[in-house]
Amino acid sequence: MKKQSLLPWSLILIVGLIIVDQIVKHWVTSNIPLNGSRTFILGLLDLDNLHNTGAAWSMLEGRQWFFAVITVIAIIVVAYLMWKNRRSAWMMTGLSLIMAGAVGNFIDRLSQGYVVDMFALRNVNFPVFNVADACLTVGVFIMLIVVLKEDDHK
Repeated sequence: MKKQSLLPWSLILIVGLIIVDQIVKHWVTSNIPLNGSRTFILGLLDLDNLHNTGAAWSMLEGRQWFFAVITVIAIIVVAYLMWKNRRSAWMMTGLSLIMAGAVGNFIDRLSQGYVVDMFALRNVNFPVFNVADACLTVGVFIMLIVVLKEDDHK
């Protein structure tokens, strides 16, 4: 018996995560002044309103053309991998998170020229991030586990 394609569920997940990402970014920019901060979980997590024209830790700041090209390539590659692995639940989960994160930040870069970052971990040297960044990170982590597990079975 052939497994059913998971593409419809993945598309729902991707669209849902992009919507959550954009809503959180809109709320932050509407309610927290630029470069401002609000305590969210005392001593652990603050909500900041930062505009990032680079990547993590503001690397490659101001190179929007570079991020646009890389994102378009990533979207094409991830879409291909999703089609190829459409019956693998874990692969589709990881790829869907990566796609949602890539598109979420791409929307910001195209519409505003920067990405809105807001989650600031306190007492930890970690870049301020957003929902899309979290999706990308978790998606890559899932993909690493899937690939490593596949290597174990060979």
